[in-house]
Amino acid sequence: MGYQPVHESVANSVPLDEPAVAGTSRLDGCLLVETALALVFAVLTIRVIAQGAAYEVGWLLNPIVLVAAAFVPTTLRRRRFADFGLTGPQILRSLAVLGWTCLALFPLVLVSLWVLNSYDLGLPLQPSLPQEKGLIGWLFYQFMYVAMAEEVFFRGYVQSNIMRLAAPATGDLSGRREWVSIVLSAGCFAIGHLVVQGQVASLLTFLPGLVLGWLFIRTKSLLAPILFHGLANICYAAMASLFV
Repeated sequence: MGYQPVHESVANSVPLDEPAVAGTSRLDGCLLVETALALVFAVLTIRVIAQGAAYEVGWLLNPIVLVAAAFVPTTLRRRRFADFGLTGPQILRSLAVLGWTCLALFPLVLVSLWVLNSYDLGLPLQPSLPQEKGLIGWLFYQFMYVAMAEEVFFRGYVQSNIMRLAAPATGDLSGRREWVSIVLSAGCFAIGHLVVQGQVASLLTFLPGLVLGWLFIRTKSLLAPILFHGLANICYAAMASLFV
């Protein structure tokens, strides 16, 4: 793809553009356990919230759980968190990559939904539509609560840690580490949706997870994945409403 390795802000104490050194296996083992525990904690907690009495406030509790699961272990281990990409050059770069990605993928999604509807196959995933909070509240929720929280956790925390863990195994100067992180983080993203929603169709979120992971690598920040995530949810809901 011609992109550069992830920025130092998503690196471990050893920069990811340097070869792994001996003696890091213990640290990697601790990081693996930490990441797995954080993932299990976040997914199961949100599952309990969705099924319990706290469901009505789940819109607020879920992002708190995800953000806490990402920042608490990172802070305790004194690692730098992934860059949000809010400087001028980063914003321009993220918007450019985001624009081309949306132009390439959103028409493809619309055509796919039209084909499925033509053969009476139904929607692959049920869209989240505006309800009692109104359109503005729904748009705010999609970007600030769903997209931002999920990207902070699955890209900023999980994918960054996978990058660190994959470095000794794949070699720091190859592109394999980046693709390993993209695929595995997308898998975690899809399994998380499966556990919380309890529907096999939720595994289809693996596909947008690949795009989100690639955007994180390509732009070296969280801004593009957050914006694409929110836009994808909104555009999918709008497209799906045409066939409901």
